[in-house]
Amino acid sequence: PREEIAYVTCTYRSTCIDEPDFLATIDLNPRSPCYGQVIHRLPMPNLKDELHSSGWSAGCTCFDNITVKRSKLILPGLISSRIYVVDVGSQCRAPRLCKMIEPVDVFWKCNKGYLCVVRSLPNGDILISNMGDPAGNGKGGFIVLDGETFELKGNWENVCEVPPTGYDFCYQPRHNVLISSAGLVLKYAGYGFDPDDFGKGVFGRRLNVWNLSCHTLTQCFDLGEDSLPLCVKFLHNPDAAEGYVCCALSGIVYRFYKCEASRDNWAVEEVIRIPAKEVTGWIMKKMPAFTVDLIISKDDRYLYLSNWWHGDIRQYELSKTCKPRLVGQVFVGGSILRGGPVVVCQDEELKCQPEPLVVKCRRVYGAPSKMQLSLDGRRLYVTNSFYSAWDRQFYPNMAKEGSVMLQIDVNTEEGGLTVNKNFLVDFGREPNGPCFAHDIRFHCGDSTS
Repeated sequence: PREEIAYVTCTYRSTCIDEPDFLATIDLNPRSPCYGQVIHRLPMPNLKDELHSSGWSAGCTCFDNITVKRSKLILPGLISSRIYVVDVGSQCRAPRLCKMIEPVDVFWKCNKGYLCVVRSLPNGDILISNMGDPAGNGKGGFIVLDGETFELKGNWENVCEVPPTGYDFCYQPRHNVLISSAGLVLKYAGYGFDPDDFGKGVFGRRLNVWNLSCHTLTQCFDLGEDSLPLCVKFLHNPDAAEGYVCCALSGIVYRFYKCEASRDNWAVEEVIRIPAKEVTGWIMKKMPAFTVDLIISKDDRYLYLSNWWHGDIRQYELSKTCKPRLVGQVFVGGSILRGGPVVVCQDEELKCQPEPLVVKCRRVYGAPSKMQLSLDGRRLYVTNSFYSAWDRQFYPNMAKEGSVMLQIDVNTEEGGLTVNKNFLVDFGREPNGPCFAHDIRFHCGDSTS
């Protein structure tokens, strides 16, 4: 079915507004009088959690019975390390909080903190990745929640096999594999981006291959110093043994795949490289393509990338998975807009700097970050908050005016992206003031869960 409701995580951290984060419910039904509006807000009981990612608790029911509805949404606090369980099944348009796990429990039981990405495991449990230890030092790995009681079970991986950093992950049960990426060391990068952090281990560089059933680390790929691999996605075909990871600071997308010569060995190869731009008026002389999110359409035909510094969303055709072909591109903000403080001196791709984006008389600040694709692949929704401290540093006007949620219309036949000028969710008009909006989930199902 077409998506009619979206749940969006929103935070007030780093906005100078002393209000709790909240889960916004968005009306996506074009026939509704509330279309494109926030119809419900579920505030959290604490301040400065930094609601970042979210994930469903559907677990094994997704594999056994496709008619089972998603009823619980898991919201981890990136900064607080607190975990909220939200009931969206009782009243999908007015979710309610049904359980909370305090950070002290996560600290003492798992020695983990800075919780990131949530996914359901095939056995029904819930896996949550983390970026650090309770003190903010780099520490990867995962914690596990019981899929029915939502009790904290403990760590997922073996104690002796903890990666130095962590962020996203994805798995393929038919190949008994889980792939995880690196992230930031928030003890240092948590206050903002600093070019002096290059070469100091602040930005992750590894892609990790795990045995899904044994919870053991079997391979590690070094993708280059300060490459910062973030988003990881397998192809949706459950038989496919390949996927992609985008590296934020190097502008490179790697394809990972299972080697035919060996049942358990995996390999990586570079398939996309977005060149940096030589600039003046910015924090560095070269502006990398900061690719923070990656989505693959349900039919495995297209791959989408969000470029948070340059400001564009890219669509690649995947008929040859080892050679993605750029077929669509649209700018929805960014740091290189014409008339801004940044001047592009040399650009391998563009002849001129993009124009600012205005939708429904609203100037869009910030840049594309988190995306969500409709099940039919025709509508790509995007928000423009990456991480609150970095949002405020690179896009101070977004901190003043608030985030937005946009809809990008997708040409699924030949490729192509167009901003829908009739859709805009303005988080600058929230009752408690402008906020940052991040993760997007559809109640009927989405392309990333």
